[in-house]
Amino acid sequence: MAVTDLPLFQALKSKMQWHQTRQSVLAENIANADTPGYQAREVKEYSFEDHIGRQAFGLSTSTTKTGHIAAALGGAAKAKIEEDDSFEVTPSGNSVNLEEQMMKLTENQMDYQAATTLYTKGLGLIRTALSKSV
Repeated sequence: MAVTDLPLFQALKSKMQWHQTRQSVLAENIANADTPGYQAREVKEYSFEDHIGRQAFGLSTSTTKTGHIAAALGGAAKAKIEEDDSFEVTPSGNSVNLEEQMMKLTENQMDYQAATTLYTKGLGLIRTALSKSV
């Protein structure tokens, strides 16, 4: 098993991919700021709980009675893109607020940087631990 296959690193990779998808959606919103009728879009919020689930740790659920609902545990699904609810709409029907989109873009970049820093530092710690001789 590779070090990068550990559940924590898989979750961080998934988070970074989510941020890349969000960056793309926010860039599309900004590019279409003057397009009549364009509705701003947003990516559904990412959750580490959705990614990791219980199966990542070798646990699973079982139904003991027929009335129980079988749980569907698993990894992160693809990022879901949905229309962004905005109360500001231009007369042409466009719902993109450039200031809001730029703030989201900056927030996304900072969160992506934090995830990449955690990933890099985690790998560095493991490499350091493995390279030390007793």
